Amino acid sequence: MTILRHRGGGAFEDRVGYCRAVVAGGFVHVSGTVAPGPDVPADVVAQCRAALATIEQALIRAGSSFEKAVRVTYILPDRADFEACWPVLRETFGANPPAATMFEAGLIDPKYRIEIELTALA
Repeated sequence: MTILRHRGGGAFEDRVGYCRAVVAGGFVHVSGTVAPGPDVPADVVAQCRAALATIEQALIRAGSSFEKAVRVTYILPDRADFEACWPVLRETFGANPPAATMFEAGLIDPKYRIEIELTALA
């Protein structure tokens, strides 16, 4: 089986030791993704949009798209923030959304309010 690794250039990739996305076994596995850059917006909805934009870039580089998403995981330090993101998620995934899970947990830095991990068909 061929495994393709796509680096996204994120701040934590080299420090932690992971790739933004790995294509293997007919799937694209996108690592947990937060809003990129040094100027992370405080608003959870803006962070959600920014994380999804990074994920979309990784999917495109891997030859996939949100339409091929089969599984998504949302991680938030405060589950009460999740509902504000629902319209963005409905807009992103449209009429064919993936299976999904949301859980509450601490993230790598307290400035982050949402992290998103996604698996799609390659």
